[in-house]
Amino acid sequence: MMSPEEKLKHFRCRAQTNEDNQKFDACIQDLVRCVALTQLLCGDKQLKLAQAHARLAKAYFQFKGWGLQALEHLGVAKELLLFRSSVSAYSEDEKLEEAVSSFQEADKVLMELYQHGVMNLEEKIKTQLEITSGLCRVYARQNRPEEALSQCEKSLDLLKNCNKHERMCAVYKDMATIEQDRDHLDKAIDYLSKAHTIAMSHSPEGLEGAQISHSLAMILSAAPDQHHNETVGHYFEQSLRAYRNSVGPLDPAFLAAQDDFCRYLLINGQEEKCVEIQRASLESKISTFGDLSSEVAETLQLIGSVEMTKGWVNQAHRTMTKCLDIHNLLYGPQHKKSKAVQKAVNMLARAPEVVKRQLQRRRQTKLDRFPVIPS
Repeated sequence: MMSPEEKLKHFRCRAQTNEDNQKFDACIQDLVRCVALTQLLCGDKQLKLAQAHARLAKAYFQFKGWGLQALEHLGVAKELLLFRSSVSAYSEDEKLEEAVSSFQEADKVLMELYQHGVMNLEEKIKTQLEITSGLCRVYARQNRPEEALSQCEKSLDLLKNCNKHERMCAVYKDMATIEQDRDHLDKAIDYLSKAHTIAMSHSPEGLEGAQISHSLAMILSAAPDQHHNETVGHYFEQSLRAYRNSVGPLDPAFLAAQDDFCRYLLINGQEEKCVEIQRASLESKISTFGDLSSEVAETLQLIGSVEMTKGWVNQAHRTMTKCLDIHNLLYGPQHKKSKAVQKAVNMLARAPEVVKRQLQRRRQTKLDRFPVIPS
């Protein structure tokens, strides 16, 4: 008696033999068995199952002209491929190569279905976009940027042909990420600028516009050319305005962009503006993340650090002490973050201004507890 693995190998070989001998009905029956056995052996979310469905779809269409059945199995294959291309489980080159060949096979079947009138232009373009997006992701995971960019170009052509210009933003963002990953910042900026132009023309105050403006600000601030500095602040402010209008000032995306803007201000010597924004953001962060959150602690630490550099010792001591209290509760006093803040608090506590203030506070506390009774 054959094991399931042996049966699968047997039916694959027999299906090919039947195809070579033009026994198409028998070939299809064997391919149906291959799908069932592959699902049994590999589960519902495997590339081999996608390939089995794609082969069966091709056989249904080529040998019998059954477009609906072919379309059904092609749809299953496509969903499996898209699922597998999006999960982080991919690590082995062999599996990635399987994904590439499966996407390519699905694309061939798709073109045959369209050419024979089984699917209309809109369905074909939608499916092609999903396939090109999937291939782009897989090529990017394989560190094959040129092939990934080529798939993006195909997506752009498809979107232009069907007049879906607003959807081109996502493709340009993918292209920018690919170029940024290989340190081609000028090309990444160019692609993001194209995405920004489209987003601003369709929905200038929308979430996508906010995200693209934020990305542009970040990449421009990292670029070595100083002439970008004038536009960085503009893009940050544009992104904050759009985030505020689209998701509101309490949304984590708005607060994260605001923090990035403050870090940019700090690097460029605008400490007071940075602290002003960070102080104003504390109430929102407490509302969104909680008063004992890492976000609130990090904000206090940034404010305290600037206060220290400015020589505002008493303020810095108060701010860093609040930060230390949160760190101790979140991480414990032995954590490296807590120790770093504790070191700053200890140093500030030795400053004459702080010593004087604490002495005055202790005297006042003593007076409040034991008031002097006039004789």
